[in-house]
Amino acid sequence: MPEPLTAAGLQGVVGIALAWIGVGILGLLRPNHVGIVARLLFPAGALLGLAMAVVAFTALPLPAQQMVLPIGLPDLPLHLRLDALSAFFLVLLGSASAAISIFAAGYFREGEGTAPGLLCLQYHVFLASMSLVLVADDAYAFMVAWETMALSSYFLVTTQHRIPEIRRAGFVYLLIAHAGALGILLSFGVLQGGSWQFTFDAMRGAALSPGWASTAFLLSLFGFGAKAGLVPLHVWLPDAHPAAPSPVSAMMSGVMLKTALYGVLRVSFDLLDQPLWWWGAIALVLGLFSALYGVAFAAVQTDMKRLLAYSSIENIGIAFTAFGLALLFHCFDMPALAALALAAMLYHALNHAFFKSLLFLATGSVLHATHERSLGKLGGLIGRMPWVAWLALIGTLAIAGLPPLNGFVSEWMLLQSFLFTPQIPQPFVNMLIPLGAAALALVAALAAYVMVKFYGVIFLGQMREPQLAEARDCGRLERLGLGVLALGCVLLGLAPGWVLGQIDPISQLLLGNGLSPAGHGIWQLTPLSAERASYGPIVFLLGAVLVVALTYFVVRRLYHGRIRRAPAWDCGFPAQNARMQDSAEGFGHPIRHIFAPLFSMRRQLPSPFDRNPRYRVDVEDRFWTALYLPLARGVERAAEWVGRLQQGRIAAYLLYSFLTLTALLVIVL
Repeated sequence: MPEPLTAAGLQGVVGIALAWIGVGILGLLRPNHVGIVARLLFPAGALLGLAMAVVAFTALPLPAQQMVLPIGLPDLPLHLRLDALSAFFLVLLGSASAAISIFAAGYFREGEGTAPGLLCLQYHVFLASMSLVLVADDAYAFMVAWETMALSSYFLVTTQHRIPEIRRAGFVYLLIAHAGALGILLSFGVLQGGSWQFTFDAMRGAALSPGWASTAFLLSLFGFGAKAGLVPLHVWLPDAHPAAPSPVSAMMSGVMLKTALYGVLRVSFDLLDQPLWWWGAIALVLGLFSALYGVAFAAVQTDMKRLLAYSSIENIGIAFTAFGLALLFHCFDMPALAALALAAMLYHALNHAFFKSLLFLATGSVLHATHERSLGKLGGLIGRMPWVAWLALIGTLAIAGLPPLNGFVSEWMLLQSFLFTPQIPQPFVNMLIPLGAAALALVAALAAYVMVKFYGVIFLGQMREPQLAEARDCGRLERLGLGVLALGCVLLGLAPGWVLGQIDPISQLLLGNGLSPAGHGIWQLTPLSAERASYGPIVFLLGAVLVVALTYFVVRRLYHGRIRRAPAWDCGFPAQNARMQDSAEGFGHPIRHIFAPLFSMRRQLPSPFDRNPRYRVDVEDRFWTALYLPLARGVERAAEWVGRLQQGRIAAYLLYSFLTLTALLVIVL
């Protein structure tokens, strides 16, 4: 066991996790007092999140720290480890949770299902369990923290547990979460290599054959893919995010999904020391398909939180695409490209934590102000909620991948990984790389299309319902939380070279090499070399500001006397109203036709004789109807058949026991 001084950072992480649990327990002292819980305990949790980010950031460049906690089962103590990989994800957890907790302090109110004090406990146990997942160094500690994370998030999802749809969403989430946990547990069992050593150090030293190593990888991909929402294991995500309160949705999408990315990186690059190239090909194909599937479904949604949920599937798909590329390049001994793809994955995970949390929180403010989630009943809110609208605009531009914000940087780096790929000694991979680049470009374009729909329908145009005129802007604490996340989107976009410098220790840990030092400049990002394509975000920003300033000067100063003010062109319809502007359904109509094979659609068509004609299109997930519903029916039939064995007669039970013993004796003999 290391000396206490060498494990100071790890001790700080454990101490903050315990403090989070303590804050949650304090909420039980006054469980129905919203003022104490929201105005005191949630800000305390935010300060602990900030402390977590600082402690983890200082540990990024340091050697790995380890410690053993003599708690748990007999002869099964908890092994913990803090290295560059876990420190990076702890920075993500701490920084995002600090902003979300500040927002939550102004968001939660009375009468929203679970008592405030109990909600405070569930929320902070959720934070603590995620931090312990990231520092667990044995299978036992990892699974305990992982299951605690799943259970606490389940209770948060079902905060409004009196609503049947929310209970159903929570059940589906818990079911898939436990199926994924079983895959992870089996993967750890294979990684042990037949020994009784359950620590990650022992797994790193296990000599596995290619077959068993592939089995462990595929089990981990299934387990962590279920938590991440990778298609076809994604069906829980579009229901769970709308069901949960908005701060919980932000925490699950912005932070919890990243624990799955951490897990698949830990297994593939750390515990399995010799990955095979086709592992990367599988991850690449699944990532690209998930990204395209998620963005196509996001484009046709009419519920603003479901739209963001499917957008999370898209962004997780992009991260898994970068992961697959990193595995491929690492296996084919292309260290620079492997480091670039890995950096793109980590950068995108960090970016997604900020802009997706910002957008989920903004929808929470809209929901509180209007009591509406349907895009068909919103519109024109920029005049009633200017703070939310302008801060949400930053998140919208960031997730759409527009420079100089953060979303552009990671997607640009991933595209560079595709475009600079040299000849690979595998024909299938050589065919896959250009197709992947084209698919990524299509996903980026569709993501911008989706965000135009999201922002335009909610905040621009005319109000579609008269009660929207009563909407009020968010409070100070909510503005502060949104502002911190918006500032993060800007800073992460303007300083990519500095961010890559912080990511380098992770590349050194997992790959044995990092990016070129030339890519760490402040003014210009050159991730491979100075001769390759580069990007200067600050120069881009200054150029954009200069163009806007010159345009303003020319129009307002030089041509001011020639301006003639007149009403905007009304397209020949002088009596316009809100029904004439683009709707969410209208935005999604082209996508429904282009990507029709992905959707299962049910149409309600009016007849010519209807006095109140109504047209309706319900878009459903084919995986749910073609895979999960038949599976559920099969399990139900099997349960009914097994139930027939229980007839309540002792003679029947004795017969079953006799037949079982006879069969065992025949097998043994």
